[in-house]
Amino acid sequence: MLSSDVPESVQRFIEYLQIKTVQPTPDYASCTLFLQRQAEEIGLEFSVTECIAGKPIVVLTLPGLSPSEPSIILNSHTDVVPVFPSLWTQDPFGAARVADGEGDYRIYARGAQDMKIVGMAYLEALRAFKQDGTRLQRTVHAVFVPDEEIGGHEGMELFVESEEFRKLNAGFALDEGMANPKDELRVFYGERAPCWIKFVARGNAGHGSQFIEDTAGERLHRVVGRMLAFRSEQLELLQRPLDDGGERTLGDVTSTNLTLLQAGVQHNVVPAEAMAGFDIRMTPAVDYLGFRRWLEQVAQEEGVELEFVQFWADNTMTPREGTFWAAFAGALQQLDIKYRNEIFPAATDSRYLRRAGVPALGVSPLCGLPILLHDHDEYVRESDYTHAVDFYKCVVKALANTV
Repeated sequence: MLSSDVPESVQRFIEYLQIKTVQPTPDYASCTLFLQRQAEEIGLEFSVTECIAGKPIVVLTLPGLSPSEPSIILNSHTDVVPVFPSLWTQDPFGAARVADGEGDYRIYARGAQDMKIVGMAYLEALRAFKQDGTRLQRTVHAVFVPDEEIGGHEGMELFVESEEFRKLNAGFALDEGMANPKDELRVFYGERAPCWIKFVARGNAGHGSQFIEDTAGERLHRVVGRMLAFRSEQLELLQRPLDDGGERTLGDVTSTNLTLLQAGVQHNVVPAEAMAGFDIRMTPAVDYLGFRRWLEQVAQEEGVELEFVQFWADNTMTPREGTFWAAFAGALQQLDIKYRNEIFPAATDSRYLRRAGVPALGVSPLCGLPILLHDHDEYVRESDYTHAVDFYKCVVKALANTV
């Protein structure tokens, strides 16, 4: 039981963090009940959609004065990644509130940064609107989706194709971003696309004491060499300044990493088959289909097979202009928040929204905080949470009153 001096909003945040929605067996049922209770307490409309049984998409709605206008989506995912408890100093699902010695508290929990702070801050902003009688022009939907941490294929990817999503009449969306150890807010208007591939080489086999020609290993070696050469080119590009003198970020280039190597049965047998797997994240500035053709050409030239384990072909980005962008940027100016526009280095559910024609920005209002998503001892400060609530009160009001 938390002491009575803990703010009620923080108590709700802690309760949300304590729900073990950890992959691969998230407790979505308890999470849905928690969100239903929030909807009832706040006075929001509540609905649940399951595109796949046991994978609930929960929507809490604050109707606007102009319901025919396209709505604002506040998206967050409810699942979190696994933990290694022995590497944590606190219970990963205890949501311990620990004084930091500087007049603040750290709240330790898996999902504290990624991204339960955002989902609860949405709800606290909507709670404040209801309590003070603020009426917004556009309808606002707080959407809580499953399975983002494993690709969102049975969550947001299916939801945006559903009739239930079309009924939301979405016009603009906010989704997750990333903390910044510096004092700037990171605003993500696009993201790199995943391209996971396997090269499979087949060649002559035989005794390990012989100089056997045209082996699987030799063919695979040439392919790996070409992929790592491309990696070096992109790393060099990352270290070059932009034309305006600014620094490139990871999202501005295509990263390539050799992540799988498989071959052989024992030391004295030259294998007939060898495989190399790569995790590639393509910056949206490149032609995705053109890049795919280059990979296919490499495989053809080196006489190996190529398998696309995962490939995202849409590189739609959110325009940094227009009515919604102006409202968003104006809110940041009102809050006196410095920000920088970036390409998100990994993949989020924003890609499904953008592909469905809904402009989306990835934002987590966490500045001056180490990046701890998927890390041990993940935490946010209590002041980060209260700031996030104030942030969304201002930003959501600006977006929802844009007509």
